[in-house]
Amino acid sequence: MHDLPQALYTAQAVRELDRLAIERYGIAGLDLMNRAGAAVFGEMRRRWPRARRLAVVCGTGNNGGDGFVVARLARAAGMQVSVLLPGEAARLKGDARASFEALRAAGVSAHAFSSEALREAELIVDALFGTGLERPLEGIYLEAVNAINHSGVPLIAVDIPSGLHADSGAVQGAAARARVTVSFIGLKQGLFTGRGPAHCGEVVFDDLGVPAAVYSQLAPNALLTRDNELAACLPPRERDAHKGRHGHVLVIGGDAGMAGAARMAALAAARAGAGLVSVATHPQHAAFCNALSPEIMTHAVADARALRPLLQRASVVAVGPGLGMGTWGKPLFDAALDSGLPLIVDADALNLLAQEPARREDWVLTPHPGEAGRLLESSAAAVQADRFAAVCAVQARYGGVAVLKGAGTLIAGPGGPLALCAAGNPGMAAGGMGDLLTGVIAGLIAQGLDMQQAARIGVHLHARAGDAVAREGERGMLATDLLPHIRHGVNPCR
Repeated sequence: MHDLPQALYTAQAVRELDRLAIERYGIAGLDLMNRAGAAVFGEMRRRWPRARRLAVVCGTGNNGGDGFVVARLARAAGMQVSVLLPGEAARLKGDARASFEALRAAGVSAHAFSSEALREAELIVDALFGTGLERPLEGIYLEAVNAINHSGVPLIAVDIPSGLHADSGAVQGAAARARVTVSFIGLKQGLFTGRGPAHCGEVVFDDLGVPAAVYSQLAPNALLTRDNELAACLPPRERDAHKGRHGHVLVIGGDAGMAGAARMAALAAARAGAGLVSVATHPQHAAFCNALSPEIMTHAVADARALRPLLQRASVVAVGPGLGMGTWGKPLFDAALDSGLPLIVDADALNLLAQEPARREDWVLTPHPGEAGRLLESSAAAVQADRFAAVCAVQARYGGVAVLKGAGTLIAGPGGPLALCAAGNPGMAAGGMGDLLTGVIAGLIAQGLDMQQAARIGVHLHARAGDAVAREGERGMLATDLLPHIRHGVNPCR
């Protein structure tokens, strides 16, 4: 993943990059097609060097034209090649038609698609649909994608898995599941969020020799988060540092029976480097939290009045983990809103916000899709259908910085491109992970990072910690397993 460029584009933007390369820099469209096919063939041979029987499923557009190049190169390398067309060859035109004719001149015939033709293949190339698909798959195309997915044969996708929306990462009825996706010219943003990661497998990029000057003419829509930002924003501390210089995080949460969420958020803030961390929690378990984590200053708070002196000492507030939405939690949330302090708003605090919407610029909202749906008076399904639109809508409605959690977490602030974190893994789909993220972001803000910077770096740091834990396996991962790796991550210059 770290070998990929940072810039992510919409499908329309990539088409514009393609147009600029052709019209302003004189690269023929057929040359780009030949380079794309060669890139896929080269990747295929590197990963499956012993494969001898290849099936290439081609559409009638330029994606299919790329597939014809792959098939021609494979035949020249001595492979047994089957080219399968779910559509009609008569619909081929332009560069795709020229590529098809070159394939036929090389002695390779195309045949109508049938699932039986996949049975003898050792490897399948998906060159059916590219980034232009805007409707659900149906008919023979749906049959072809389902047959590919049920074949049990490794799949390499040309530019994007067929059926995956290039901008949103949503599946359009069905989508091919690739082991590897070779993306060209510009990385499509939908490859990295929503259902994109599950269908793309590993993403490989080839710019096809497009000049760097082309990219300077079009701003990306989003940027992938990177490790090197950690070192840039978290330099070594001064030798005369003391705890007062590194902020005081106050975590508000932990209604009766929900002590763990607030405690985990507090531990994450401490491991992220906050100088002081306090927890305001329900009197029922304050003593218990103190005994378990002596470094965390835990306070029994019965009502909002008892919270006021703690707010006066804090520099940033994380509110929501285990807060509840009842007679204990809501007054504390209201007091946090009235404090004037920077806020990280999570969990039940987001649900309370959805009930009484407000807007401010000095907070970070960290919803999962269900919470984002409530904030937008919509649903989790609608959020997942277009995560980019959803995170932008949350930020536009509520202000500050919005973090939409999930596969391919998105961060939207008041300015600049979106950020997308492609790190992380399915093992992190476990209770408490969001509480840790809340604490990490709060800890970074306490140390002086601005909110957008802290959200972007905090999300990446949290995901990378999860990946470090996953080296021992994804199943059974606990949120607290990440804490030592969070500490390691905030010391990049060590």
